[in-house]
Amino acid sequence: MKNLSYILLALLFTSCSMEEDPRDQIPEEEIYTSATDLYRNTIATLYTYVGGAADGQGLQGTCRGVWDLQTLSSDEAIVPTRGIDWYDGGLWQSFYKHSWNDGNEIVSNSWYYLYKVITLCNRSLETLKRNKALAGDYYNEWHYEIRALRAMYYWYLIDLFGDVPLVTSTNISMNDVTRESRSNVFKFCEDELKAALIEVKSTASNHIGEYYGRITKEVVLFVLAKLMLNAEVYTGTPRWEDCVSYCEQNHRHQLATYYSNNFIIHNENSPENIFVIPLDKDLISNQQWNIRRSLHYRHAEAWGLIGENGFSATHRVLDVNGYDTAGKQDTRFYTNYYYGTVYGPNGQPVLDRHGNPLTYRPREVKLDLSDSPYLETAGARMFKYYIDPNSYKGGVLVDNDIVLFRYADVLLMWAEAMLRLGRDGHIYYDRVRERASMEKRPYTLDNLYDERMIELAWEGWRRQDMIRFGRYKSLYEGPDAVDESDGHTTIFPIPSKVRTLNPKITQNLGY
Repeated sequence: MKNLSYILLALLFTSCSMEEDPRDQIPEEEIYTSATDLYRNTIATLYTYVGGAADGQGLQGTCRGVWDLQTLSSDEAIVPTRGIDWYDGGLWQSFYKHSWNDGNEIVSNSWYYLYKVITLCNRSLETLKRNKALAGDYYNEWHYEIRALRAMYYWYLIDLFGDVPLVTSTNISMNDVTRESRSNVFKFCEDELKAALIEVKSTASNHIGEYYGRITKEVVLFVLAKLMLNAEVYTGTPRWEDCVSYCEQNHRHQLATYYSNNFIIHNENSPENIFVIPLDKDLISNQQWNIRRSLHYRHAEAWGLIGENGFSATHRVLDVNGYDTAGKQDTRFYTNYYYGTVYGPNGQPVLDRHGNPLTYRPREVKLDLSDSPYLETAGARMFKYYIDPNSYKGGVLVDNDIVLFRYADVLLMWAEAMLRLGRDGHIYYDRVRERASMEKRPYTLDNLYDERMIELAWEGWRRQDMIRFGRYKSLYEGPDAVDESDGHTTIFPIPSKVRTLNPKITQNLGY
């Protein structure tokens, strides 16, 4: 039976937009009559936006937002044009080609979403300060929890857009701001997170209870490790030693016995998951669209889902995982991808539209399948999360929490930072491979780069990894390939609508 704190949290995961706030017309003293009211309306409500139920909302799980930028622009995924499906005026091809521009809908969605949450954090900090006496002994914890969440969102912004406006008050209009340097916003994130380490709770964020889905010390340590891992990209100065330090401190979690346990239905008991988007189809409005977007129509239908027959694994993924290489296929390929003949919940082969067994053909994938005999079946599809056979709404309301941060990534960050320092961290790399029952491989940067693609498939890290390793380049080699020699595609353009409203915000080079 779910405890009271979980039910309370679930009720708070229902907000959808900034406009839905009827309390705006109620005097503040009537809204906040207890510490519980204050927490619910200034802190807990912020977490409703980490996930989402509409396009462009949430860090993962929905369509046309942050996860798409991080994944579909990398060498991890391709969204083939399948006849009249998945073209949308070239939107999806633009990510594979790296030919996006400042009018790209998904780029704009991500900018507006990230700043929306930052604005809400600023508002909550100001409300909390006005009601400090009501918060009592909780004030410091809640104050720094909000600041840490805001810093995490600024990290996503500098990762995607480079120099961005740094706004810490609701009294400043986005129409009046200018861009702050990426390195200065990095310093802001670092300082905010280090300050939060002292005050936020050290406890599991991924288990049902009072801190389920919240910022805790372990979440802050993870974000700090990521900042340090990519510090050279963000600021020009490597911070490998600091990355090692934050990884060392994150010792509450451990690897799950089995890789797949992190993504099963009711995965809130995983000892490995550090920060998740809580999903509960009966209580929480957050949604998971990614599997539905990938699966063939008939495959999804067999499981009670609505399939969209979309994104697939690239040839690069197949090669790194040892697909169709005798005795070399990684064990995690089966967990992360559907390929070959697919089966329904009854154990019987799923039939395609012609009555034949539905068979995914990974090697036949290409950017435009319109003239291919494998129009509908080319490409290995997203597995990762176990299909919830009792899902609602065509398969988007499920009981698998969406994993944002997990301990395997800590181990791989640790191993990489140690290697870049010229020190021996092979034990962290080996632990990840041993858990997958894979043989040891030489402890090299090339192998760590590939290991991250395998272990962290579909988790939204590949673009960041490619940039850090100096390998961020489109796989597309057609006559209209983008010239990426100046590196401009390593960040996205500032959306055109943003610059129309505020001409003082300059554009990124190359756009």
